Amino acid sequence: MTERVLGHYPVDVRPIDIARYREGNTGVPYVHLLDSGTTGPTTMLQAITHGNELCGVHALDYLLREKIKPAAGKLIVAFANVDAYARFDFDDPDASRYIDEDYNRVWADEVLFGARDSAELRRARKLQPFVDMADFLLDIHSMHEPCRPIMVCGMVDKHVALARKVGVPADLLVDTGHPAGVRMRDRGSFNDPASPRSALLIECGQHWEKTAVDVAIDTMLRFLAAVDQIPFASIEPRLRIIPPPRQRVIRVTEPVVAKSMNFEFVVPLEGLGIVATAGTPIARDGETVWSAPYDDTVLVMPSTRHLKPGNTQVRFGRYED
Repeated sequence: MTERVLGHYPVDVRPIDIARYREGNTGVPYVHLLDSGTTGPTTMLQAITHGNELCGVHALDYLLREKIKPAAGKLIVAFANVDAYARFDFDDPDASRYIDEDYNRVWADEVLFGARDSAELRRARKLQPFVDMADFLLDIHSMHEPCRPIMVCGMVDKHVALARKVGVPADLLVDTGHPAGVRMRDRGSFNDPASPRSALLIECGQHWEKTAVDVAIDTMLRFLAAVDQIPFASIEPRLRIIPPPRQRVIRVTEPVVAKSMNFEFVVPLEGLGIVATAGTPIARDGETVWSAPYDDTVLVMPSTRHLKPGNTQVRFGRYED
């Protein structure tokens, strides 16, 4: 399908050679299991859901290189779409986002266990047992456009409580899922309000800015402390970023999905920017116009760089407090 990509931002973060992590100890390449030998939660950390999102690779490399191990339970460390990551090109960094399809849209049972095939599905099928055994999951991402970090708490409020325990970042997103398919963090009982299993997805900033690496490492360490896998005192000297004085919830009410290659925004864009007045036109696609549904509409992860029919170009949300 046709896609329009407009240039790219400077690449100030270098990809890491992860060949040393290929063998692991699980029988699945690039998946490691660290077992404390004591009772406790099973936690999963995942990076490179998308091959051009480099900060998570740096975070997992930091964890393994520094030999940070769980004090309780088991820790799964997974480098996800490694084939896409291997294609990273400084001249065209967006091209390595995926090979055949978005790895983070294939996590419904009917897709995972269906007849369809793709490079991403084959990888997801290998990682599915690890995802399903995890009590807690942190999926480390970054964003196309410059934006302060966002914690994606999924579609149920139980994840907000865990995000508040983590303590970063300032903005916590409760959304409506993804129209193009089920994300890993929304799979199965992660999306069941009655289940104790919980998952978070951190968007650390723009893909290739250096601060995204610090956000990824800090969030990862704080997450492990929040789920009682390692003592906070052991990670506190390693922290790089001052936590915000408070965290605020943004609740998404609707995604804006491009219908054609004619989609365009009609307001200036800023990640988590606010359109003050209800009814203000925000985007259009032919005869379709999307306007601010309420005062102080928050523009969540607006993107102009990747345009394709069916892509979510922005989400509308509002601060709850």
